[in-house]
Amino acid sequence: MTNCLIIESNKKEIKIVSSLLNEFTDVSFTYTSEVEETALNIILKNDFDLIFFNLDSPKINVSEFLLDLRNSSKSKLTFIGLSSKKESAYMAYKYDFIDFVLKPLTELSIRKCILKFKKKQNEKINKTICLKSNKDFRYLCLDEILFLKADNNTTDFYMSDGTKIGAYKTLKTFENSLPKNFLRIHKSYIINSNCISRIHYGKSICTLSNNQYKLPFTKTFIENIDLINDLYFNNVITSN
Repeated sequence: MTNCLIIESNKKEIKIVSSLLNEFTDVSFTYTSEVEETALNIILKNDFDLIFFNLDSPKINVSEFLLDLRNSSKSKLTFIGLSSKKESAYMAYKYDFIDFVLKPLTELSIRKCILKFKKKQNEKINKTICLKSNKDFRYLCLDEILFLKADNNTTDFYMSDGTKIGAYKTLKTFENSLPKNFLRIHKSYIINSNCISRIHYGKSICTLSNNQYKLPFTKTFIENIDLINDLYFNNVITSN
């Protein structure tokens, strides 16, 4: 379910958004008036995924409003700006809104916004792996995983921010479920090929993350090393 909040007082504009209720059965719409304290309170009390924000409101100071949200641990909310002035598009861009809609609103403009948001959410989910342990669910961004290392019957994930996260599964389990850019190079290592900065065949070493890690590879998995090398070979510049 996608929970949307509309900060808007114009009944005509609200009616346009409401007309999509039957179409998007997995989307709920909540409305609040353009009173800063009221809008702030309802956001802090609920978990909204998407907020349509009337940038024309004289009753809300946008910068102070967003600062209050950030200071209240609501910094990752997604906003779409609404305005009757084209110039307000810059404000929406400045505050990192995902979209801007020029008034008067139409069914088409709101429909496109919701579909765009859903697409981004799906892309985000597809780039995430979930590690489950009992009732604990931990979500890792695939792009931030440098490599996986086997530790007996468990696996350690080494992340780009320097953290190490353990999982109670074998390396083989993850080898079969990760995207194609994750390749086995050793009985103890799976690497994110997008993070490789150097392959040294003479020393059988892969370097990741600007020399932060140097991992061995073996002949058993040399085909995977060659595959990575072939991907980048078109851009090779010989230095000797």
